[in-house]
Amino acid sequence: MSKKIFITGTSTGFGKLTTITLSKAGHTVIAGMRDIKGKNEAAAKELSALPNVEVVEIDITNDGSVTKAFEQTLHKYGNIDVLVNNAGVAGFGLLEATSIDQIRNMLEVNFYGVIRTYQAVLPSMRKAKSGLVISLTSGASGHTLPFMIPYLAAKFGVEAIAEGLQAELAQFNIESVTIQPGVYPTEMNNGSKTGIGADKPEIAAAYEPVATEMFNAIGAGLFGKMAEFNMNPQTIADGILTLINMQDGTRPLRFPLDAIAQGTDIEFINARADIKAKWLAKYSG
Repeated sequence: MSKKIFITGTSTGFGKLTTITLSKAGHTVIAGMRDIKGKNEAAAKELSALPNVEVVEIDITNDGSVTKAFEQTLHKYGNIDVLVNNAGVAGFGLLEATSIDQIRNMLEVNFYGVIRTYQAVLPSMRKAKSGLVISLTSGASGHTLPFMIPYLAAKFGVEAIAEGLQAELAQFNIESVTIQPGVYPTEMNNGSKTGIGADKPEIAAAYEPVATEMFNAIGAGLFGKMAEFNMNPQTIADGILTLINMQDGTRPLRFPLDAIAQGTDIEFINARADIKAKWLAKYSG
């Protein structure tokens, strides 16, 4: 059954692949991206040429832009069956060497942007008593790593949003799911897309040479594994399609797609769920 699906961040990477994949599957896709008449004009035209795809302007860091995009979409299509929160920005660097402004910019995209789209789509989903929201987080969104603290803090936050909303939205038959992608060769990771990172080199210098040695070792490990396991971004697009095709009420809260983790991500997710169940039992008993 064809569904109406709104995806954010479709100019590159997972978002673009997902738009193409869902279009081929016969779904109607509203492909959201910034600057469709500027730097992303070519991507917008490419996706607009696909069957059942409409590209819409949206800046998830701007309240007015998000409101306008969803109002226009709902006016034209009547409802949105699925929201895919894909838009995001990466960033690396020491926490002390990262200004509050940079951290705020990171959170505007990766955290507040998700809240904005949730709040824009939920009224219509509640009215329909049906809906699915899929948010991409991180393979490390249950723990943290050095040099990625603001980024992972934002992804932690999205996990908290999705998990809490799972209960809040149950009465409306709206499901909230997160995908933990791991490391894939997209524009976010290959350096072609500008990230939000440390901007105080005078502070970073005090951490040298240890910081650079640690960072290079972590990077070599992550990108080496990415090559070793032949991480294909299409896996994420196919995973999103799988979630959409699942029967309502059967979707998991967390849907890890990380071959590099070799099952440890699933083990962690299950352990966390078991501990939470025990914790809830203590408080409700």
